[in-house]
Amino acid sequence: MTRLLRDTLQEWADETRVPHDLADRALRRRVWKPAGMVVLAVGLVAAIAVSAVGLRGTGADVRDPQATMHAATGVTLPPRPSPAPTDVRADTEHSPPVKLIAAGRMAVSAYYTIRREQLSDDEQRVRRTWSLYDPRTDGYEETSWAWVDVAPGLQVAAVLEGELISRRLGILDLNTRQILKWIDLEHPVGSVAWSPDGTKVLATAYSSYPDVLRGKGDQAAPTGNSPRTGYYIVDAEAGTAAYHELPPLADGILTDDKVFNGNGRQDLGWSLDGTMLWAPTSTSPDRVFYTLDGEKAEWPKGERYVDHSGTSATSPNGRLVLGPDGMPTKITDARTGQVVGRQRVLQLHAWADDDNVLALGCAGSCESEFNNGLVLVSVDGQRTTQLGANRDSGKEGFWRWVLTPR
Repeated sequence: MTRLLRDTLQEWADETRVPHDLADRALRRRVWKPAGMVVLAVGLVAAIAVSAVGLRGTGADVRDPQATMHAATGVTLPPRPSPAPTDVRADTEHSPPVKLIAAGRMAVSAYYTIRREQLSDDEQRVRRTWSLYDPRTDGYEETSWAWVDVAPGLQVAAVLEGELISRRLGILDLNTRQILKWIDLEHPVGSVAWSPDGTKVLATAYSSYPDVLRGKGDQAAPTGNSPRTGYYIVDAEAGTAAYHELPPLADGILTDDKVFNGNGRQDLGWSLDGTMLWAPTSTSPDRVFYTLDGEKAEWPKGERYVDHSGTSATSPNGRLVLGPDGMPTKITDARTGQVVGRQRVLQLHAWADDDNVLALGCAGSCESEFNNGLVLVSVDGQRTTQLGANRDSGKEGFWRWVLTPR
């Protein structure tokens, strides 16, 4: 999940009292959002408790001290396009988009909108409504899935059945819109993320819905407790799901640890090479790493990320690095750290190719940073192409994109 999703990823930062100060790029950064919307853009912390007791998956379980393996029959994944398309596709007439948006090696594979539900006088729940790329129309289709993530290549998606957290994960063929395989899970999960090679799915498990806020209206804030219990690594081709326990990071108010996270949603992500996992923090650095078995690990050597996202900050050729949010943004030389270009945009999201970047730009002369949209900008900042219509990101219900390699 990139940033505004980076919302998945892209949004954790914004939500917290001690901003790790995450991302849309989902729930993440507080950048360009008023205090009340910070929670929405960041990882969106919201959720009503859902009972996690009593239901079990339907398959043979083999247990060991480290993991629970759920056995199933695998599927044959559709081949990825080769070579992958690299053309520029835009839809500046519709918000949310109706037609595919893409540039270079990246595409908007899905997007979602968010709404708050006031459950009681002091409790809110934040919900996402997902729309998914549809190759049959070359556009997007609204879905009823609780969460979606599209695999690199835009051929299949991982989906969660239901509205909140789910015990059923599906592998969806985007071209036929048919479920290739359902995988029943013993522990309910609240998000899914494909591995970089598009063969495995990481599903973060929660004992109850994590996106819950305390308070009324825009003054509602995270509860400070996360119901994360662990994660599954699902091998789509083998049809297996291995569960590992991994408790959440504690809220900074409740711990003396230097690394903490006050958000309810603490979704896990993949390292860039797919050999490790990472969890978001509300501190700097913005993530901690684990082995695939859930053991603490050192930061992978040489890996640099767009803040609060699973996207590489290093260009495909390894020469340049994307800088942090804030106008103007900057791109530096990976070897020397020297600034090689500045861009009149709010955030740098992902490399389209070695010379151009998908970014969050603002309308007109940027009188309001909340009036923004997806653009393609050159490294030197001299060329900017509008990819999506500008929208008011200061209002509830605006759409947030998810970027996936084509």
